[in-house]
Amino acid sequence: MTLRVRVRLFAVQRELAGSREVAVVLPPGSTVADAWDALVEQHPVLAPGRASVRYARNGVYAGADEPLEDGDEVAMIPPVSGGAGQPDPEPRVMPILELRDEPFSDGLLVELTKRLAAPADGAIVSFLGVTRATPGTPAPGQEAAAEQHAGRSVESLDYEALEPLALRVLGEIAAEIRARFGVERLAIIHRTGSVPLGEPSVVIVACAAHRGDAFAAAAYAIEETKARAPIWKAERFADGHVWIGAPARDGPR
Repeated sequence: MTLRVRVRLFAVQRELAGSREVAVVLPPGSTVADAWDALVEQHPVLAPGRASVRYARNGVYAGADEPLEDGDEVAMIPPVSGGAGQPDPEPRVMPILELRDEPFSDGLLVELTKRLAAPADGAIVSFLGVTRATPGTPAPGQEAAAEQHAGRSVESLDYEALEPLALRVLGEIAAEIRARFGVERLAIIHRTGSVPLGEPSVVIVACAAHRGDAFAAAAYAIEETKARAPIWKAERFADGHVWIGAPARDGPR
């Protein structure tokens, strides 16, 4: 009996392999690491990226030694940088965690404040992350591509995400914020797709009785989202692009 496993690829790996999915056949008792090895047999160009890869099995972060079953899905997580559900205009249970593939409206911060804020809140902290012209740190393996565009301005950002796992990670971050800072009224909304220069790609709103808790919650939300959520960012230049990021963390710092 053999195990048939579906391997999903993202960002720079997807481009190198020329495919979003690869089917591998493994012997019984195989692990996530064996799936990686089988993938590299088909696409040797991926081998140098091994040190910076993280894994997810069936939508949950997994270790390399986790055993596989027939029909499993294994996502290879390249370096991330941060994230497409549809926006919900109606009030709902907090926190508000979304991926959106359309531009944020000018009134988004006002909308979120109205949905989140309570009479007991003495502080509302909001954060907008916007596309800047100066480039960031290239992902491992993208150094040569970055050098080709040295001195040039970024024209836009392209984002893609492993949506179910990204939303799961945002939920974990929100739970940590509630436990650490006592902040429950929180929004984390991330863009996918193309984001032009100067437009926002992520918005965070934190409401609390005291400003210290609200500031701490907002800062934790953006730092952990960028470090852990499987959301990938490519900087677009006039004649090419560079993937940005670092190996994903699979838990809080």
